[in-house]
Amino acid sequence: MISGWVHPDFHGAVDVLRGQIARNGGGAALAIVHRGEVVADVWGGVRDDAGAPWTRDTLALSFSTTKGVASTLLHVLASQGRLDYDAPVSRYWPAFAHGGKHDVTVRDLLAHEAGLWPIRDLVDDASDMRDWGAMLERVERARPVHAPGARNGYHGLTFSWLVGGLIEKVTGKPFARALDEELAGPLSLDGCFVGLPAHCISRRATLLGMGTTRSRRPRRKPAGERFADVAWRTAHRLARSDPENLKRALLPRGIRRFDWNALETLQACIPAATGMFTARALARMYAALAEGGALGAVRLLSSSVVEQAATVQNRRFDDVLLFPAHWRLGYHRVASFPRGFGHFGFGGSGAWCDPSRRLAVAMTLNSGVGTPLGDLRMWQVNRAILRALSRR
Repeated sequence: MISGWVHPDFHGAVDVLRGQIARNGGGAALAIVHRGEVVADVWGGVRDDAGAPWTRDTLALSFSTTKGVASTLLHVLASQGRLDYDAPVSRYWPAFAHGGKHDVTVRDLLAHEAGLWPIRDLVDDASDMRDWGAMLERVERARPVHAPGARNGYHGLTFSWLVGGLIEKVTGKPFARALDEELAGPLSLDGCFVGLPAHCISRRATLLGMGTTRSRRPRRKPAGERFADVAWRTAHRLARSDPENLKRALLPRGIRRFDWNALETLQACIPAATGMFTARALARMYAALAEGGALGAVRLLSSSVVEQAATVQNRRFDDVLLFPAHWRLGYHRVASFPRGFGHFGFGGSGAWCDPSRRLAVAMTLNSGVGTPLGDLRMWQVNRAILRALSRR
């Protein structure tokens, strides 16, 4: 059963969501904003293995969809004149210059051109990623694998402390507080957290079949092991470079034991992976981008910053993903929408916008695995939305 509201023009997209929940189990939410108007805000299915229903305020772990939120927060700071994309990161974070990183710019970080993607060079075990302070110190000591801007490689996990650490240095606030005060609060987002607050624990969905909660279904592999298997299959299927890079960038030692459902993980600050969101909040954030930086009476970004954020920075094959992601400043391309940009995540979540169509879309869910950048479910929903737009 699907709850919520949808404009008649977009029933097709909701029908796609309904079918996905029926096939895959679990729960999901979908939100669509077109021309500043909410045209779909729906949810359905279950949020845990006990069968508790997905509700209007359910929060879902959205993996790399989090990167789009962290990037947008940084663009808010750029709009305030607090940082320059072409300035060296060390201008704002002096210790970052260690290890030969004095020429790495803010643009390099956002375009995945900093050469700092190997998580295996930073941590001894995946559990180290939960220690924010220690990770920032390791990033300060890290050495790039290539000159800044020379190549691009998906900073799948290290993006957390590169962009997140920069945001802390610029604002002088803990990342979670900066997110709340500079982005989530002004836009009145109902669910946008990196580091789940204690008072929101009861709202969370759990990843289903991940080996950490009771289930009547046969036990599946733990989340980390499934992540590893999918990542390797993707690498071997698409390999045009060295698939070893994907392992170095996305599979720190101990990842197969890493519990993504654990509260200590969800409450950790990992701005590339542990965002807990409602689809409604993500769609509202991207709607501000789709409208040139403002939503209603609230302007958070200048139109010039939005234009820069949406501009493709590179079209080369990515050293990690092994295909061209057409990186913007913190966002990747969206199939079937040439002007679209956003970020999708492992597990199938995703959020994006297309300013040329004044469109914003977000989906959260808790079942399935997909690839490091989403799966076919988001694409299926997007195709249905494209058909709906052709009738408007």
